[in-house]
Amino acid sequence: MGITVEVFSSPGCSKCSHARELLKKIALEKGADCIQWREVNILEELDYAVSLGVLSTPAMAIDGQLIFTGLPSVRKLQSALEERISQESA
Repeated sequence: MGITVEVFSSPGCSKCSHARELLKKIALEKGADCIQWREVNILEELDYAVSLGVLSTPAMAIDGQLIFTGLPSVRKLQSALEERISQESA
C-alpha cells in the first residue's frame, strides 16, 4: 500500500520547489507502490494545513502527521521515509 507524503508549499517559494524536487526524486527511487505524494498549496488548502500545524513552508507530512516544519536534509528525509515504510510493512 505504501505511505502518503504531502509537501506544503506556497507560490514563489524557492525552498518549496527544492523540497518538491527532493521528494519527487526519492519517491521515484522507491517506487509508486512505496511512496505516493502530493503537493499542497497552503493558499488553497489553508484550513487543512493549519489543522496539521503547518506554520511555514516548506513543510512535509507523512500519513497525515506533520514531520518536517522546514526543508529537511536528504538524509533526514530518507531516514523518516524508510522508518515509516518499515512500520507499514510490519
